Amino acid sequence: MKRTPAFISLLLLIFSLGCASQERQSQRGFAMPAGDAEAGRQAFEQLQCTGCHLVDGLEDSLPRPTAVPQVDVKLGGLAMREPTDGELLTSIINPSHRIAPAGERERVLSGSGSRMANLNDIMTVQQLIDLVSFLHERYRTAEES
Repeated sequence: MKRTPAFISLLLLIFSLGCASQERQSQRGFAMPAGDAEAGRQAFEQLQCTGCHLVDGLEDSLPRPTAVPQVDVKLGGLAMREPTDGELLTSIINPSHRIAPAGERERVLSGSGSRMANLNDIMTVQQLIDLVSFLHERYRTAEES
């Protein structure tokens, strides 16, 4: 079957639209239900995430981090692109998946993994969904600024 330039152009257009319209939902079969950002903020405090993390725009309304040595992993703020649900979820349930850049490794590592506590046996699925919604609200891109 001979493919015409118009057909190939159509395929490229469809592919590029799919990439350009990527929203926070991950591709390939993963879709989280909508969460409650305010409940996520409450979970963030209840699960003691504030012990290590600052959150962009909430520095004055959340408890200050108390971890020693300081972790200094600020969540939210200006980003090249908004993280997907899958990226945020992975960072929460498997924080050793992606460790900070080399200059920050000593503050975030414990042995061979992340210093972040494993909350998988403590937090509920609903808290996880709400945490992801809470964190999404804290990120902005240059287009949104």
